Amino acid sequence: MRRLLIVLAGALLFAGCGPTIDLTQGLQVTIVETGWYDMGVINGQTKLVPMVTFTLKNVSERRLGALEINALFRRVSEKDEWGSGFLAVNGSTGILAGATNGPITVKSNLGYTGSDQSRQEMLHNSHFVDAKVELFGKYGSVQWTRLGEYPIERKLIEADRSTAPTR
Repeated sequence: MRRLLIVLAGALLFAGCGPTIDLTQGLQVTIVETGWYDMGVINGQTKLVPMVTFTLKNVSERRLGALEINALFRRVSEKDEWGSGFLAVNGSTGILAGATNGPITVKSNLGYTGSDQSRQEMLHNSHFVDAKVELFGKYGSVQWTRLGEYPIERKLIEADRSTAPTR
């Protein structure tokens, strides 16, 4: 009886587990746009934050269920995270094999502020440090996988130009 319970517990444990997919091979990231999003005036100061817009294509032969994306923004001169954005892609349905999802826009929660310069002047300030974004993906119980690193272009993206869904 005990042996039967162990076998049944093992079967239940592995019933929901299928073969894993290497996201570096099974998921294609296409960067649509990067730049500095104009958040407007907050507490009397203009705020610009790094932003990335991308699409995801499932190039594997299986559905990528419960897919999650984490975007880590860093200044190019620093190792520490500067800002981040997290999102679930299609909730529990994921992305079907061969399907493309997006465009998806992720903005950092942190950026630069200024009160006495125009937005364009902020981008050209001598103290301005460029940024990059690292995208990580995770589906199901698989560990986070680094999908790529992309530079943030030093250009202004105004609110009316950003038409993609934001996270």
